[in-house]
Amino acid sequence: MSDWLISLESTEAGADLALALALLAAFLHALFGALQKGRHDPWLSRATIDASYCVIAAPFAFFVVPWPEPYMWPIFTGAVVIHIGYKLLQAAAYQRGAFTVVYPVVRGTGPLFAVIGAWIIFGEVFTPVQWMGLLVLLTGIFGLSAYNLLFTTVDRDTLVPALWLAVATGAFVALYTTYDAYGIRATADPFTFLAWFFFLDGIFMPLFTAPRWRQLPATEALPLLRRGIIGAFVAYFSFGSIMLATRLDNVGEAAVMRETSTVFAALIGWLVLGEKVGPRRLALMALIAAGAVIVEVGG
Repeated sequence: MSDWLISLESTEAGADLALALALLAAFLHALFGALQKGRHDPWLSRATIDASYCVIAAPFAFFVVPWPEPYMWPIFTGAVVIHIGYKLLQAAAYQRGAFTVVYPVVRGTGPLFAVIGAWIIFGEVFTPVQWMGLLVLLTGIFGLSAYNLLFTTVDRDTLVPALWLAVATGAFVALYTTYDAYGIRATADPFTFLAWFFFLDGIFMPLFTAPRWRQLPATEALPLLRRGIIGAFVAYFSFGSIMLATRLDNVGEAAVMRETSTVFAALIGWLVLGEKVGPRRLALMALIAAGAVIVEVGG
């Protein structure tokens, strides 16, 4: 499968597959965020997910995929450090703010910086039409967040610090998207990067959150473990899809398409978490989708 994927790089078929992978990543990323924000402590939810995908990835990393080239170890170290910063900020934001307020800010901040990073590192240049599409998408995302900020009644007393944490989280999203795209392109086999990333990345949060486990009621242990295992598989397909998309096609376009996850997040917040979605939110969600379509068509 690796040889087939590599053969599609910089081809029209590869671009089509990258688009499909980015949209899959968008849906799964929204689902992943909802899993972390659900009824459990978001720190423990993230730790359980990380522990699950670390354990599942270990045999693939050690026995299935080719071992990383020696020069990959410093790259893995950088990736793990960046993702630790991202996780700490995201969990802190979810702890303080409503999912439908925090998530759009995180996702809206990310693509703009990712497009700039892709230009600096990979030499990718957006056309004027694509910049217009990005502007439409960001207008929808930040408009959705502003609307939620004005009318939400959940976590009002901690909403302002939650928003600042969400902006910082978005900056880390852009950083890891660009850096990981560099990492997956640096190794010969993309699945080597993915397997070792998940194994190494899953170690920190379970150790960091160890004191919190004492506060977990015994009756919640099994539901949390179940959520962790489900989240692990969602993470594999979500992160794996966007990383493969960045290897097959432009990093900036893949990053923008993934931000349609805000639409999926609003729907999940409404259908699963019981957060209201009215006509104004639907209109803003349509703007997000329209912006993503403009970016894709304008490329």
